[in-house]
Amino acid sequence: QVQLVESGGGLVQAGGSLRLSCATSGLIFSSFDMGWYRQAPGKQRELVASITSSGNTDYADSVKGRFAISRDNAKNTVYLQMNSLKPEDTASYSCNALRGWREYWGRGTQVTVSS
Repeated sequence: QVQLVESGGGLVQAGGSLRLSCATSGLIFSSFDMGWYRQAPGKQRELVASITSSGNTDYADSVKGRFAISRDNAKNTVYLQMNSLKPEDTASYSCNALRGWREYWGRGTQVTVSS
């Protein structure tokens, strides 16, 4: 059974940092492209950052220069380092694993940034 479990969310003041982790099991992690998505209340889910199986990264314009995605294939885990957080970063953050038609989601972790 495939599982993706996010952790590391919480309440932080504007300008602060958080590091999210997404631990996976039940899949060949190294072969999957991984992504972090977020969804704020009343808004559509958006892709924040992605990293391919080969390590190529991409970011939403709103987080470029502030967030960094990385992966540790030995630990089957993907990370999202979030710096210089802003109130508009407040959302539920979920990780996604994608390989061809196979797609899996975690349940998410809440990030709240106070002004």
